[in-house]
Order: sequence, then C-alpha cells, then structure tokens
Amino acid sequence: MNTGELLSIEPLELKFPFELKKQISCSLQLSNKTDSYVAFKVKTTNPKKYCVRPNAGIVLPRSACDVIVTMQAQKESPPEMQCKDKFLLQSVKTHDGVTAKDINAEMFNKEAGHHVEECKLRVLYVSPPEPPSPVPEGSEEGSSPRGSVSDNGNANGTDFSNASRAFVEQFEPQDKSSEAKALISKLTEEKNSAIQQNTKLRQELELLKRQGNKNRAGVSFMFVIFVGMLGIILGYLMKKS
Repeated sequence: MNTGELLSIEPLELKFPFELKKQISCSLQLSNKTDSYVAFKVKTTNPKKYCVRPNAGIVLPRSACDVIVTMQAQKESPPEMQCKDKFLLQSVKTHDGVTAKDINAEMFNKEAGHHVEECKLRVLYVSPPEPPSPVPEGSEEGSSPRGSVSDNGNANGTDFSNASRAFVEQFEPQDKSSEAKALISKLTEEKNSAIQQNTKLRQELELLKRQGNKNRAGVSFMFVIFVGMLGIILGYLMKKS
C-alpha cells in the first residue's frame, strides 16, 4: 500500500491472470487520507492495450473509490510471461465541490507550482486459477469416487454395479436370440424326423394290411376246395356202399 500524503493505493501491483483471447480486469482502490478534495489521473505506457475506468476522477475527503483496469484480449503470450508495461497514478489537492468534468491537464502540471504526488504501478501476469476437481455427489473427502469396498472384500460401488448391469443388458439379448434360434432349429429337425417316421410307419401298416388280406383270401379259397373234395369223397363212398 502506498503511504503518500494524499491517497492510499491498494495494490501497488496490477496482477492479471493471463489467458489468451480473453479480456482480463483487476481493480485499484484509492483512499483519500485528507479532508480535502483530491483529483487523480491514471496514465499507462501502453494505452492501446489497457482500458482504465475512470482514468480521471475526484476522491472525496476521507472517502474511497475504485478504478478498474482492463487488459484487452491478447493473441499471443509474452516471452516468459514477463510484462514491461507500467502505470502512473497522479494525485493533487483541489478545491471543494470540484467534479470529474472540471479535471484538466493543467491541474497535474508540476511546473505550474502544483504539488503532484505520483505513484508507479507494475504489471504482473499470473497463472489463472485451476478449476476445482469434480467430486461425485455423496462421496466423502479422501474416499475414492469409484466406490468403496466392504469389510469382506466385496466391491459395492454404484459405478461398478451400473457398469455390470449395462454390460449384461448389452449382451444378454444377443445370447437369448442365439439360444432361441438354436432351439427352434433343433425342434424343426425333430419335427421333420417325426413326420418322416410317421409316414414310414403308415406305409408299412398299409403293406401289412394288404398282405393280411391276401393271406385271408388264400385260406378261404383252400378251405372251400377242401370242403368240396371232402363232399365228393363222402358222396362217392355213400354211392359205393
């Protein structure tokens, strides 16, 4: 913090968390340590690179105001992240009731006999803060986000269960489909075989029926011949006697 007679300036180093192609801002706080109106003006060695709001103003007695310094988006990183840019903040006592519209360059002219305090500010580039690592909801500090292991050594992590379920669901329909196709094919073969056996049995049964009819017809014809011969023989014997 600057310990000048007029203003206290915090900080004395403008620190920008440097990132390519991104506007970056930092702030200065100016505190009036006097009972008078104090005018200030901010200058920089690289005015095209920075935007200062306000770049000039009035700090009321025993009051403070903020100054925002914005660095325009940069297309490339500086060598070794070093910056040679500097700022100069000038302050001077002025009359009561003065406003920012009344500020002019003559007020900060030392040759005109004005007591002008000056404070030089350095520019530093720092690494941007790293984003916090995501922590799974419900996990405790220090525990593994992949799930815990119970006392008996069995994993009971939710992620493991979900992964197992997804794996089973992914491959189970394919397994069921293959089993079904194999079962259908087997049943079809057994059905065709049964039909063939049934047809073969019917053919053999018809053949047996035909053979049985022929045998019965032969037996009846022989029986008729036998009876006829027997009748002839009996008639002959009766005539002879």
